[in-house]
Amino acid sequence: MAGKKALILVENLSVPMDRRVWQESTTLRDAGWQVHVICPQGTKQDTEPYAMIDGIAIHRYPLKAATGGPLGYLKEYGTALWHTFRLARKVGPVDVIHGCNPPDFFYLLAKFRPKARYVFDQHDLIPELYLSRFTRGKDLLYKAVCALERATYRRADVVISTNESYRQVALTRGGKDPGQVFVVRSAPVVERFRQVPAEPPLKRGKPYLLCYLGVMGPQDGVDYALRALAKLRDEQRRTDWHAVFVGGGDTFEAMGELSQELGLSGLVEFTGRIPDDDLLRYLSTADVCLAPDPLNPLNDVSTMNKIMEYMAMARPIVSFDLREARVSAGDAAVYATPNDESEFAKLVGELLDDPATRRRMGEIGQARVSGPLSWSHSRTALLAAYEAAVAGS
Repeated sequence: MAGKKALILVENLSVPMDRRVWQESTTLRDAGWQVHVICPQGTKQDTEPYAMIDGIAIHRYPLKAATGGPLGYLKEYGTALWHTFRLARKVGPVDVIHGCNPPDFFYLLAKFRPKARYVFDQHDLIPELYLSRFTRGKDLLYKAVCALERATYRRADVVISTNESYRQVALTRGGKDPGQVFVVRSAPVVERFRQVPAEPPLKRGKPYLLCYLGVMGPQDGVDYALRALAKLRDEQRRTDWHAVFVGGGDTFEAMGELSQELGLSGLVEFTGRIPDDDLLRYLSTADVCLAPDPLNPLNDVSTMNKIMEYMAMARPIVSFDLREARVSAGDAAVYATPNDESEFAKLVGELLDDPATRRRMGEIGQARVSGPLSWSHSRTALLAAYEAAVAGS
């Protein structure tokens, strides 16, 4: 495959901030591919319209995140699609177009380039995301996203799934043949997640630190975590902890307001997005990490990056009992009945009282991401997917 040219399309994150896309890009580069990426510009990093980083050409466009519900997303996606077509013309002919969702519209570019093979990298199940994020049910927009997904599957020569649950959707709902669907799991960059000395002052004078890392959107469960922490205080009678929530997203401000409503202001801290060095300080100090993603059509079958990153830092995890959460974490987590905030709080308290179990769980998690869940396995699957795509041309 050496000397061939790939064009990777991303809409919801800049590159190289998008760690999965960056790992895929560097893997292809190392295999001899010429790699171009089209993505949005970041707000605080990845701000240049064009960058050549480690031999990978990155073309970025300005994009304002959606506001105002589904109609806001239509505006965002229309802008992104226009810029993607514009920049793709500059890139010129390619052998493979690699479209990363959400959203499911990059097949349109491949449709206008019939000589290029199309690799569909399905990061999210958009129909399930729509049902989980909005309360509109199976309305006209839901039917539209289902139609886009069907069209994407039809155009895709190869589908890359992030886990076995997504692979089954591609085989059944997508109608793809088994030889067209490859599991390329997301994996943390182990070199990025390294232990640093714990800093007790981050605990704000308390014996224990709890940590949440990740996006704060309607389906991510930060509200569940906050209500569980209120129950940890009220039902478990514990205030011997400080909790830090690292990350940003659509509900960031609303979660700060909910924290105040629950009377957690003195116990909970929101940092927003922070540099990696600060992130490592918090995770290295944390006693327990939180994965409060509630049970819904999307979360049950999705691999959560936060869980993988907690394990890379050898942190014990409390999670709701979701199918793919168990596949990822195994015995590195304890599992509450889905959406049961009182049980979630109880499990947090039990782990705080059991340092030996916390240490054992951390060791199990770190071994999983360094072994069977490492990027080395995903690298092999990614290259096999590209070989299959090229072989079919």
